[in-house]
Amino acid sequence: MIEIHKKIRELRLQKGLTLKQLSEKTNLTIGFLSQVERGTSSLAITSLKKIADSLDVEISYFFNPTITAHYAVKKENQKTFTVEGNATKYIRLSGNFHNRNLECMLVMLQPFQKDDQTFSHMGEEFYYVLKGEVIFKIDNNEYHLIAGESIHFPSEKTHQWENPTDGETVLISVLTPVLF
Repeated sequence: MIEIHKKIRELRLQKGLTLKQLSEKTNLTIGFLSQVERGTSSLAITSLKKIADSLDVEISYFFNPTITAHYAVKKENQKTFTVEGNATKYIRLSGNFHNRNLECMLVMLQPFQKDDQTFSHMGEEFYYVLKGEVIFKIDNNEYHLIAGESIHFPSEKTHQWENPTDGETVLISVLTPVLF
């Protein structure tokens, strides 16, 4: 896995932006961005998307390229990846074509994994629990889901998730906007 924090810093400096300017563009704090660039803070996909948009690159800029065959994503091309400093594992399931609107992923939450921060951004999120349990906190409401259950919500609502069990939780995720 490439070192995302180094790429963020290099790109910010190439664009001639200060941390303060990047903070204003992303609505992320200067302290958080500084920790991200030093590799001392975990980085959620949603925060990475804000940074990518502010630096005028696709989020895929920060990852090794994923190989897709037209609209299908063959099993042998499904690669597990993580975002630096975050325990969540992802497998991209979306096809790759111009103007697509959905991002589909398999998401694996580690035992007792819990988001330390809440997130809020444009778009929608849908999750279907394949295995295990997950607690979604959306605004001030808590939704405890088990295998076979789903949740769909506007991403503008503050949200976070938690795996309350000692086993891995596996989710199918379909969300907007496109991340990769």
